[in-house]
This record gives sequence, C-alpha cells and structure tokens, in this order.
Amino acid sequence: MSSRSLQQALQETDNVVKRFRKESGIVAFPNLASEYTNWINEQRAWRETCCLADLTHHQMDQVIEGPDAIELFSKLCVNSFEDFEVGDAKQAVMCNPDGKLIGDGILQYIDNEKFVLSGSPSPANWLAYHAETGDYDVDQKIYPMSVMTDDDPHYYTYQVQGPNALDVMEDVTDEPLPDIPFFKWDTLSINGHEVRALRHGMAGEVGFEMQGPFEHGEEIKNALMDAGENHGIRHLGTRAYKSTPVIVGWVDVYAKALYEHPELEDYREWLPVDGFEGTLSIFGSFNSDDITDYYLSPVEAGLKNVINFDHDFIGREALEEEVANPDRTLVTLVWNSLDASDIYDSLFQEGETLKFADLPRARMRAHYDRVLNKDGDLIGLSRHPAYTYNERQMLSLCTVDVEYAEPGTEVALVWGEEGDQSSPAIEPHRQTKIRATVQPAPYVTDRRKSDW
Repeated sequence: MSSRSLQQALQETDNVVKRFRKESGIVAFPNLASEYTNWINEQRAWRETCCLADLTHHQMDQVIEGPDAIELFSKLCVNSFEDFEVGDAKQAVMCNPDGKLIGDGILQYIDNEKFVLSGSPSPANWLAYHAETGDYDVDQKIYPMSVMTDDDPHYYTYQVQGPNALDVMEDVTDEPLPDIPFFKWDTLSINGHEVRALRHGMAGEVGFEMQGPFEHGEEIKNALMDAGENHGIRHLGTRAYKSTPVIVGWVDVYAKALYEHPELEDYREWLPVDGFEGTLSIFGSFNSDDITDYYLSPVEAGLKNVINFDHDFIGREALEEEVANPDRTLVTLVWNSLDASDIYDSLFQEGETLKFADLPRARMRAHYDRVLNKDGDLIGLSRHPAYTYNERQMLSLCTVDVEYAEPGTEVALVWGEEGDQSSPAIEPHRQTKIRATVQPAPYVTDRRKSDW
C-alpha cells in the first residue's frame, strides 16, 4: 500500500471529479465465477426457487470490541442504539458533518461488547479512524476485501434466499431451524459447525445471511448446495448478484462525502491514496466540476427510516433540516423498452453507436446520469442501470426532486458521457435520451420480512 495519503494526492489534483473520471472502475472478485450456470437462470432462481450468493470475497469484515463501542457507534451513526443487544443487527449509516453519506454496512451485535460490521470498506475506515484518534476504549480490526489483500477472508458469508430458502435451511441444519425475526440473528449448526445466521435478503425475497470462520466455508457451501439440490438451488455468480441492489432499492456505489470537507482533512491524511476511497470511478452524463454535487444523503438514498434523532451524531443538524423539508427522494426508473433496445440495435448500424450497457448491470462504478423533465430541466440523477429478467425491464435508481416522485411520472434519462470520453473503460459513442417512468423503490414487492 502506498505511503502517500489521499489528502496529498488530492492537493496535487486540479479537479477531483476529472481525477475520478479517469479511473477504469474495473473490479474483479477472486475465487468467484461471473456465472455458475447463466445469469438469466441465476436471476430466475431467486424468484422461482432459491439461490446461494457468496459474499465472502467482495465485502470486508470489521470486528469491534470494548466497553465504548456503543458510544462510538452512536457518535458516528444516524441509527438509534437504544435497546441494541446481542442478537440484533442494523444497517449502520454514517455521514459527514453536512449529513452526506460516508457509507453504510451491516452491524451485528455478536457477544458482550463485541460487534461485527460487514460491507464496504468506507464505513469501516471511518469507524477505525475515530476509534484510533478518539477517546474510546475499543479495539477494532479490519479484514479487507480479498481483492485488496493476499490474506484469506476472516469469515465466509453466504446468502440463501428465495421461495424455497426455508426448505433448504430446514434440510441443512443439524437441529430444528429457529424462528428468527427479520434483521435478527441466531446460531445454527451445520455439519457440526456453529453458523451465525442473520435473517436477511438481497433480492426482495426471504432468506438468511450466514457467517462463520473462513476455514469452514467450503464445507458449509457444499452442504448448502447439496441440501438445495432438490429445491432448485442455483449458485449466484457475480454477474447476476450485482443486479440485486437495483431491485431492492439499495444505492451501493456512490461518491463518499469526504473529498473536500475542511473538517475531514485529518481523515484524508489518514487514508492511503490507493485505498478504496482513492480509487473511486465516476461515469455518466452528469458532469460537474464540484465533487459535492455527487454526494448523497441518507434521505436521498431511501434510508430516511433508519434516521433517529434520539442521540447526537455527526451530521445530525443537517439531517434534521432535510428530513423536515427534503428536496429529493429515491425512486426506480423503468426504462422505455424500445429506447433500451436501441442501445443494442445501434451495434448493428453504420455510424457511431450508443454507449454500451452490459447486462444484467453496467460495471460497478459510480454512475450519474442526468434525468430531465418534459421541459429539459435537470430534476434528478440516475444510478445503477440494470436489467432484470424476472420483470423483463431495464431499471435504474434515481434521486429525483420530490415533485416528480409520483409513480407514473414520465421523465427522460440522458444516456452517454458528456464531452470528455477519454476514460479507457468507455468506448466512443453518441448521447441519446431514454424515456423512463417513475416507480417506487424498491420496484418489486419486498418479501424479505414475510413470515416463514
């Protein structure tokens, strides 16, 4: 890892946005296949039967222990920690002083004064920085994503989800399956190994997210796949898995709100230039010289329901104002099928093609496409274009002005880069407008909280 800090690199940069538009945004996850069968059948499995998703290699895990852990979480997170106890989990959401997102991850209360945070490196880094520099009696250790280290992961992490997920779990566990409420966890036994199972799901379907020591991972995965053989289980490749956030309305890739705030200069000095925050890649038709235009608040990300003002936390004052009078909210855009088809039809025509959109989801980059009303005014930003075979639709998530958030509202999405197309990850292309219709986020019926 480089000895240069992110702050040093940014000081040498004329324009932060242009710096991140040069990044390729190509992310490979070792030890995971793009497709285990084919991405269409893998998408179908989470709706029709069940699937196993392996998150072991594309998320980090952070273990936090100590008597001041709850105090630290309360200072950094918008969530309430009243009555937070062993067996509970939260989508922990962290912001900068302006109420813009630093990151979010799944936080589980594992044992007395012991916690595990899983997900993106950004919230883990933010938490580690405050643990190291603040007056908190805590110990913490980050186990990086596999792509960022030569070491094995600390935990395996598997999700089993879909209509037949319960049948699989009942068949694979050594003892009767306990009744676990949504976003709670309990311990199970599989092949004699203790497994921590969180009631969770990533495709709008009921399911579990399981963790345990990495050295048991292959045995547990084989047991799950064997138990699922009679229930139509499919191993979900990374290609299909990357489309799930769009379906459940989770904004998973965005510019973290840390690159310019004067109060965060010491934090940028703490961060390495070649870490997760220093390798952001920005793409899309929206083009601003101000990096703050790419920031996102929890309200805009559809996370208003987790904000609780029962404690003091970083960004509270700004969020109190926004919750009372929000400018934008999160919706799903359903692309016009004929306009979406034109993207691929242009490959077979003479002349400049439209910007290619890989299926089922464009590469894991911070996408920012302009969304316009009928008068051509900018009313929002579209992210994460993805196709779902189950709905036979191209979808994207959009932070849109609240006055245009009514389902059925017709808008236009500008597809293709504005001006500079010098990134090595983008082919020459011409811009076009895609007609789209506003729909709720999540787009599909959310069955994750359904009773077994």
